Order: sequence, then C-alpha cells, then structure tokens
Amino acid sequence: MKKWRTLSLRLFLALFMFQVLLPGDLLARKVNITRDMPYVDISIKGKTYRIERNQDTSHKLTNSFAKTSRPCPPFCIHPISVHRQVGTVGEVELIGFLKDKVEKGQGVLVDARIPAFYKKGTIPGAVNIPFTLLTKGNNAYLGRILSILGATKASNNIWNFSKARHLMLFCNGPWCDQSPRAIKGLLSAGFPAQKLFYYRGGMQSWQAFGLTTIKP
Repeated sequence: MKKWRTLSLRLFLALFMFQVLLPGDLLARKVNITRDMPYVDISIKGKTYRIERNQDTSHKLTNSFAKTSRPCPPFCIHPISVHRQVGTVGEVELIGFLKDKVEKGQGVLVDARIPAFYKKGTIPGAVNIPFTLLTKGNNAYLGRILSILGATKASNNIWNFSKARHLMLFCNGPWCDQSPRAIKGLLSAGFPAQKLFYYRGGMQSWQAFGLTTIKP
C-alpha cells in the first residue's frame, strides 16, 4: 500500500509538471477537475485529447449510467479491491496515469468491455482489449496480447514481464465484472500485480463527474 501511495503522489506531481495553468482558464471555468486543475491535455500517438468536465452545472445523466438498480446477480457491487497487490484508483490517478505512463509509451489504459460498449463511448486514450480475450479459455489470443504489451517468452515457455507495460483497467462501473475478470485473467497468466491498476468507478463514475468521453 505504501508503494501505491508513493506511485500516486508521483503520478499526481508529474501531472502538474506537464499541465500549464493559465489564470484566464481558471477564471472562465466553473467546473475544474480539481481546485488547481481546470483541464488536462494528453498526446497519444500524435493525437491530442483534452480531458475536462462538463461546464453546464445543471447537466444530468440521462443515459443508462443514470440507472441506480440492476439485478444482482449478475450486476452486484464489487469490492474496492480486486487483489491485495493490485492498486485501486480514482479519476485523478487515472488522469495522472495517462500523463505519466500512457503518453510516454510506458503504460496502457485498457477498456476491458466488449466492443459494443467501447464503440458507444470511452475514456480518451483508452484501448479496447475485451475481457473475453484475457481469460483462460482464450490462450491463443492471450499470448499475442501479452507480447504486444511487452512481455517476452523464454525457450522454457515461461513469460518474462520485466519490460511489460503498466496497465490500468476499467469497465462500466462498480457493478461491472468485466475489468475484474480481465485482471484475474492477467494475474493467472503471470502478469505482475504491481503493474496492474483497477479503476473501479469505470464509465459510470467517469460520466457522473462530467468528464470527457470520446467515440473511437
């Protein structure tokens, strides 16, 4: 837990090092991300995204994420932690991860939902790797994905994750089991827990805060 707190602080500080705050922005905006952070610009693979909150203070969710009650099972509330060594993060830490890891090519923000959900809207900078491709039953796909993420396979068929990227995974929200299942699949494959992070709030919390979404 101490390691995770140190990492969170480093990500948070890195975010401010890259983000230039202009007095005009602070004065013109009613809804900042944090007190000192009106918005964040990130550049990934030559494309720039601006993450900000909806400035309409009367705005309310009208889509499916405004729904409060879903049948349980299967849509039950998930624990705050997926695994004792996998860090659970919030929105500010996710933005810091985009800036400190994804923008530098050292990390991947993974939308673990099925493609139909992903196409409707996702977090800027997220890559869709459906949880179904990260579970035990899809070993052929899993091997290719692990290689793309930087893992290497030795002659004894043991995976080496020393150069694997850090991953942060999310799905629809605290009631969605797609990212927890993806994380458990990666752990079963040997992916280091210290390189995995879980954004439990998912799309429901992201949209509840009025944060930017994109259609890929």
